[in-house]
Amino acid sequence: MQQIINFIIRNKTFLLFLLLFFISIVFTIQSHSYHKSKFINSANFLTGGIYNSVNNISEYLSLKSQNQILSEENNRLKSLLFNSENTIDSTYTDSITYNGLYKIYTAKIIKNSYSVADNILLINKGTKDSIKEDFGVITSKGVLGIIDNSSNNYSTVISILNTTSNISAQLKNTNHFGSLTWNGDSPNIVQLTDVEKIAPVKEGDTIVTSGLSSIFPKDIHIGVVKDFKLDIAENYYEINVVLFNDMTNLEHVHIIENRDIEEITNLLNSN
Repeated sequence: MQQIINFIIRNKTFLLFLLLFFISIVFTIQSHSYHKSKFINSANFLTGGIYNSVNNISEYLSLKSQNQILSEENNRLKSLLFNSENTIDSTYTDSITYNGLYKIYTAKIIKNSYSVADNILLINKGTKDSIKEDFGVITSKGVLGIIDNSSNNYSTVISILNTTSNISAQLKNTNHFGSLTWNGDSPNIVQLTDVEKIAPVKEGDTIVTSGLSSIFPKDIHIGVVKDFKLDIAENYYEINVVLFNDMTNLEHVHIIENRDIEEITNLLNSN
């Protein structure tokens, strides 16, 4: 306290000047409308800038929770889409818990590979989250792969960029389908083979899932036709497909469970 008093005594002249200067500014602002408006505008600009900066920081810190909300909303919409042909009550909205054919889960990729022949992804959901082998995995842009194995907390995904991957796909505008595989060359291009040569293939055509397997619903986007040619026997097309997904930049995914997959698998294996 004594130090504060000594400071005031030592600088009394300067402090008095500041006090009088401040009083004069207040009187000037109060007595002239022009100065008053300029002061208010300056104060608003300053406080507005501060509030804007604080808001930007707050929005950045809440991105994680916002991403989770968006993922859950995407789940709800995808579930509505995939189950649209099986929905009896069209007024039903909470499709995540609806007992339709397809159930959707969210997950996050924690390990991604795309530069080797047999690429495997690792996601942060496992058996405790009801994730099992042969569930389909997609992003908001298209097909990503198929669940290969699950532990309690994690699952591995056979990427679409895996030379052992084989997914039923078709031309979006027709029912001509084939097998989607990968030749191991480019992480942006996969191959659609065994498409009948009578199919009206064109560059730029969209390729989607065929719905002929128990893993993926019909019409999930995969990519577009880059080029095509007939095979050696000239009976089927070999089509190069540019993926919608950027396989080098992946994070949030959706997992598709076909509730009837066990029944279908058992029936097929019994023959």
